[in-house]
Amino acid sequence: MVIMGAYRLAMEFVVAISISSMISMQVVLLGVAGASAASAAVDLDQPPVARRPMFVLGDSTLDVGNNNYLAGANVPRANMPYYGVDVPGFPTGRWSNGYNTADFVAKYLAAGLVSSSPPAYLSLVAPTSGSGLVPPLAAAALTTGVSYASGGAGILDSTNAGNTIPLSKQVGYFNTTRSRMIAAAGSGAVADQLLAKSVFLIGIGGNDLFAFANAEQQAAPNRSAAQQQDDADAFHASLISNYSAAITDLYSMGARKFAVINVGLAGCLPVARLMDPTGACAGDRNQLAASFNDNLRSLLGNLASHLPGFTYSLADSLGLMAATFADPPAYGGFTDVASACCGGGRLRAETSCMPNSTLCADHDHLYFWDHIHPSQRAAFLRAQAFYDGPAQYTTPINFKQLANMT
Repeated sequence: MVIMGAYRLAMEFVVAISISSMISMQVVLLGVAGASAASAAVDLDQPPVARRPMFVLGDSTLDVGNNNYLAGANVPRANMPYYGVDVPGFPTGRWSNGYNTADFVAKYLAAGLVSSSPPAYLSLVAPTSGSGLVPPLAAAALTTGVSYASGGAGILDSTNAGNTIPLSKQVGYFNTTRSRMIAAAGSGAVADQLLAKSVFLIGIGGNDLFAFANAEQQAAPNRSAAQQQDDADAFHASLISNYSAAITDLYSMGARKFAVINVGLAGCLPVARLMDPTGACAGDRNQLAASFNDNLRSLLGNLASHLPGFTYSLADSLGLMAATFADPPAYGGFTDVASACCGGGRLRAETSCMPNSTLCADHDHLYFWDHIHPSQRAAFLRAQAFYDGPAQYTTPINFKQLANMT
């Protein structure tokens, strides 16, 4: 199968890089692989291949370890087995058995010359970050880019408040990054030129939908259908308003190319299937996601119509999941798209993935790694579809076309 062959080649490359990293004891666990090297020097006249940086904002589907640096007992973290069990063989902070969607998109954008996502922002400003001719945050921003994504993050500040990095704060961190870029480059014009070429990968909204749906479910006995619809309309309006503000702020700071991933089938996550005795998808949650996606599509089209130079590619995570779940063997050879590979209880989704969890036998044939997040193989197929896959999964252009636009 062509897809299987491509996946094997990609995994061989990733595993080779990971083994090399483990031997040299690079700090992959902290999500700063390559940052210390970049901090030694940045040659602005002879840019490396990755000098089309990628800046990542989003939630746990894109997080590469920012939450490892957040304090608090209730902070969601993926810094324990069996996360990372396949690649690199130990936890890195990614909510996966290996790499996630951001990693594979970064690999595609750099033509395979990088093996993973840009490093986590908090790893670059931590007290233990390396020193060099250029501070690590500026060095990463000027070469590979930076990831601000955070597990549990929402478009709304109120989503998982105090235990994550909400979208508005991620945008604030990018503002700090831009200031460091200008200081290191010695010119705002140089930073602006680089940012105009950079890809801003954004994937967020699922946690907001999850929190809202749970609250509505509890309140449902006391709410009429009309009241519930009003609640949903107001909720979507709030999400889009905040999303618009974030993108507009990024644009004002020099961002021009936006690779946006919409919300997937929220009602088909293993944790959502638990609500049905037969394990069926929760239709109301899928409809909530579909309505948000419609609004997001309209928002991006509207922004493109009045922001000069604004370009975007909207990836249809929901549509790809629907096609995959309708015919799992054809879309990646999956044998199970309902259960988690790592967890406990029914569908292995009643508990999260932990060191004492039960693991499925074949990690590559289940779509979900834990009760919420896609497996490494599913992440690879997502990135493949969004970068240069079938036209129905991206609009108006794909990620490759977006990156190559001048």
